[in-house]
Amino acid sequence: MERKENLKLVRIFIGESDKYKHKPLYEEIVYLAKKTGLAGATVTRGIMGFGAHSVVHKAKMIELSNDLPVIIEVVDADEKIRKLITSVEELFEESGSGGLITIEDAEVILYKPGEKRER
Repeated sequence: MERKENLKLVRIFIGESDKYKHKPLYEEIVYLAKKTGLAGATVTRGIMGFGAHSVVHKAKMIELSNDLPVIIEVVDADEKIRKLITSVEELFEESGSGGLITIEDAEVILYKPGEKRER
């Protein structure tokens, strides 16, 4: 992805326990983004939140919730993002999961790989 106009940031909010064919839904979305040729995707696990059902989920030191909020973020060209959104909506339907999808303009300042390091 080059530094260019008309880039979008999509955020997909779901629950950590949401599944698609017995796999975490967030994993399916990330692999879908990769297969679609998007520049990258990041999954962030929230420590507290609530959604459409108004049930508050939070992580505590002693007991960890198994349904914390998860946010998948992707930045790429508008047409690629729109294609991803259509596919994610289909995943929501097939899995019976709910969620929230937002989209906004994004200005990319830098996008380049770092040097590979031996592990």
